[in-house]
Amino acid sequence: MRHFLRLCLTLTLLTGALAIAVPASAQSSFGPAIKVNDAVITQYELDQRIRMLRLFRTPGDIPELAAEQLIDDRLRMTAAAQLGISPSEEEIAAGMEEFAGRANLSAEQFLSALQQAGVSAQTFRDFVRAGVAWRETVRARFGPRIQISESEIDRALATGGASGGSVQVLMSEIFLPVEPGTEEETQALAERIRRSNATGFARAAREYSSAPSAGQGGRVNWVPVSNLSPQLRQVILGLRPGQISAPVEVDGQIALFLLRAVEESDTRTPEYAAVEYAAYYIAGGRSEQALAEAARVKARVDTCDDLYGVAKGQPESVLERGTRAPNEVPADIALELAKLDAGEVSTALTRSNGQTLVFLMLCGRSFDLSGAVSREGVALDLQNQRLATYAQGYLQQLRDEARIVRR
Repeated sequence: MRHFLRLCLTLTLLTGALAIAVPASAQSSFGPAIKVNDAVITQYELDQRIRMLRLFRTPGDIPELAAEQLIDDRLRMTAAAQLGISPSEEEIAAGMEEFAGRANLSAEQFLSALQQAGVSAQTFRDFVRAGVAWRETVRARFGPRIQISESEIDRALATGGASGGSVQVLMSEIFLPVEPGTEEETQALAERIRRSNATGFARAAREYSSAPSAGQGGRVNWVPVSNLSPQLRQVILGLRPGQISAPVEVDGQIALFLLRAVEESDTRTPEYAAVEYAAYYIAGGRSEQALAEAARVKARVDTCDDLYGVAKGQPESVLERGTRAPNEVPADIALELAKLDAGEVSTALTRSNGQTLVFLMLCGRSFDLSGAVSREGVALDLQNQRLATYAQGYLQQLRDEARIVRR
């Protein structure tokens, strides 16, 4: 999914196969193709959905699938309206960011790519709006019925978890340095960012964040939840997609996180019992000279052991290496390590009030397979499974009761 857009755009440029002919007559284009109760699906909407699904390289009978999806969307929106649910512009924007984030793009970039392929912004917006409305409808209608007991979690753990899958999250981050005498001002800025939306968060990241991700609007790649420290995991799992966390103090800085998307894979990632990492300290902070030195070191090393050769002849304090339990790792280091695989490097952090650059390398993680499934993850799996079951049954009920007429 993350690379589908680049592939699709390449195919679009190479061939005209994705193009769907729009009837010359505006009357026929915007005339009814399907009626769902009192709601109308126009031929234009159907053509646009077909075009979008082909762009997504969706398998199956695309015209039939497009029609079925649009029928379901009309039923979902009707059900939402009956409960007084109408997604706000901010919720729709967050949903668009969430969907685009699966391709590691911003909503603006995603829309631009769709429009190049002939899919209108309104088509994508309607698609997301129906999904957001349905999610809230299912939660409002069935959420209060779902109570996951400790005994249910125990039983799921005994059989390897609720679904056998692992959860990964797509986040954006902002780190605000706190200088002496600016504590109140920085806290006020953090609160303003917290009350903003995804677009405001990205703008604030570019303007204020001290993290290297600032240039990308704070966006970072997918991170398995099991890689996060227990403290950060609790913060992230408490968010809904599109929601911004409360300010969190992380080693002298104030951090905020925006959850862009949550994804569950079929293979469960075990909880790790300990993490081994090395930190090589380079004088000069984020100066050009220090960053150039970090690049030279990165070119010389493949494993943490190689750093001993780099530090040879220097004071022992320039190289720190150790193995720690997740809750013993400093929060800022833990967050960076969560983004890395063994042998990968981060130069996002500094020490000594910004005067020392941290060349951080993940040596490896050791896993406790006996506790590979967290209780929080199992509870989330069970809740999602039940909501999905309720949603599927409810949608089928709406279909059975609906009057659907195709042209």
